[in-house]
Amino acid sequence: MNGTGHATKETAANRGRGVLEGAFALLEALRRHGDDAAGVTELAQACGVPKGTAHRLLDQLVAVGAVERRDRRYRVGPQLYRLGLAWEPHPGLRAAARLPLHRLRAATGASVLLVVMGEEQALTVSSVPGELDPVLPVRDGVGFRLDTAAGRALCGPRRTGAVLDREDVMDGVCCAAVPVRSRDGRTVAAVAGMVRAGRRLEPLADAVAEAGAALSRGLARGVPAVAQAAMFRPAERA
Repeated sequence: MNGTGHATKETAANRGRGVLEGAFALLEALRRHGDDAAGVTELAQACGVPKGTAHRLLDQLVAVGAVERRDRRYRVGPQLYRLGLAWEPHPGLRAAARLPLHRLRAATGASVLLVVMGEEQALTVSSVPGELDPVLPVRDGVGFRLDTAAGRALCGPRRTGAVLDREDVMDGVCCAAVPVRSRDGRTVAAVAGMVRAGRRLEPLADAVAEAGAALSRGLARGVPAVAQAAMFRPAERA
C-alpha cells in the first residue's frame, strides 16, 4: 500500500513537471516570435510536443492571461508582462535608473540601455529608445553578447572611464558603456549609450559615465520603498 501510494505521488509529480516544462517551452517559443503571433502547429513543432498537447496548454495559458489568442494565433499575454516587472535583478536598480537613463537620452539622443548579467549575455532590464531605434531597436529583455561595450563594462576588469566600441561589433553602430556599482563596490549592472557611426564618442562617454555615477549614488542611498511600489503598481482601470 505504502509503496503503491509513493509511486502514485511520484508519477503525479513527474506529470506536473512535464506540464510545467511544456508550458514554459511554449512561452519561450512565443518569446522568440516577438511581435509576430504564432499558430498551434508551428508552436508544437518548435517545442517538440504533440499538437493536441500544445493546444491544451495554450488554452490554459490563455485562461490565466499568460498568452493572448487572436484569430487562432497566439502571442505573449499581459500577465507575463506584469510578472516580469516584479523581477528585480538588484534591489532598487530599475527605480534608481529611471531618471539617469532618461536624462542621458535627452542630453545625447543616444539609444540608452541598462544591462545585467543573465545566462552568459548582457540582458537589458531598462531601456530608452534613441537615434538608433530604426536600425537597432533597444527593448527590455533583449540580450547582447559579452564582447560588446555593454558586456565588457558589465563583466570586465575594474577600470576608470567608459568602454568604447567604434563599430567593433556592428557596422554603423558605436557605443560607450560604464559599470554600475552597488554600495559595497560590486558591479551589478552597466549603462550604455549607442549612436550612429561618425559621431565623436568622447562627449557620449562623459555623459554615460555621469549617468552611471548617478545610478551608483542612487543605489548607495537606497530607493524608497514607496517609489519602488509606485513603479511596479498595475495600471488602474477606468
